[in-house]
Amino acid sequence: MPSMLEVSELTHTYPGQQAHTAIGGVSFEVTAGQLTCIVGPSGCGKSTLLRCIASLVTPTAGQVRLRGQPVRGVPEDLAVVFQDYGRSLFPWMSVRGNVEFPLRSRKVPRAQRRRRALDTLERVGLSGAEDKYPWQLSGGMQQRVAIARALACEPALLLMDEPFASVDAQTRFELEDLLLRVRAEQDTTILLVTHDIDESVYLGDRVLVLSKSPATVLADVEVELGQQRDQISTRESELFVRLRGEIARTLRNAPQNRGEGDHEGSREDEEPGPDSSGEDRADEPALAGSDSAGSERGPTE
Repeated sequence: MPSMLEVSELTHTYPGQQAHTAIGGVSFEVTAGQLTCIVGPSGCGKSTLLRCIASLVTPTAGQVRLRGQPVRGVPEDLAVVFQDYGRSLFPWMSVRGNVEFPLRSRKVPRAQRRRRALDTLERVGLSGAEDKYPWQLSGGMQQRVAIARALACEPALLLMDEPFASVDAQTRFELEDLLLRVRAEQDTTILLVTHDIDESVYLGDRVLVLSKSPATVLADVEVELGQQRDQISTRESELFVRLRGEIARTLRNAPQNRGEGDHEGSREDEEPGPDSSGEDRADEPALAGSDSAGSERGPTE
């Protein structure tokens, strides 16, 4: 399979009086159609890594290539689904309006926008909810809208940052199965960050295990569970249990990396503010297919 994403020696340091190196020379490749999961300790730089790949944060060093081309600026054929669905949808827009929103910047004709939005909503199980507003939906349904908004852009690469962390366990299982089904239908390439080892094994074709900050790749674990997976039988299988244990041991035995300016108790890098990173979350709406509203203001539907 051809390469979709190449990350080479990617490094990022947040400047300041107590400079913090979040990622320290991360390299990996993702082939087209693959679902790759990233796990690592809290605060190790997983979210920073995704933001660097999406060009929401400019890395200190290293290179990102999408389809063989260096990424300089936010790629049009890339979409991101963030963890906080409460902030990622425009509350004054209908569900359909939210899904259509990134298509407007691409100058997709109105009739085509509507058709694509309705088709995607049906694919994520929200047929009939297109005229509702986000605040009328449950958390799980809101995250389905966020996923639909990203998928409607038909991205070459979908980045997902802890997309199911804020929902209950049963809804999480349903969304995991939804992601596997949609991925199979659209043959989408996905890079997903999670803290949950079980989730990484259940969803991934492979799992990249990151070290403590500054992050490096400790292990690249192939997951050969097949395409048809079940929340009960797959998780009970001998291979699943073995892989889960292998990843857990790798994380538990990981040495503490200490980059320049790092210190014990350093802040989480997952949501750096503009003062610490030099990047403002208000930049996120520019991301084609992104599910992030980014601010409390926006255009009306």
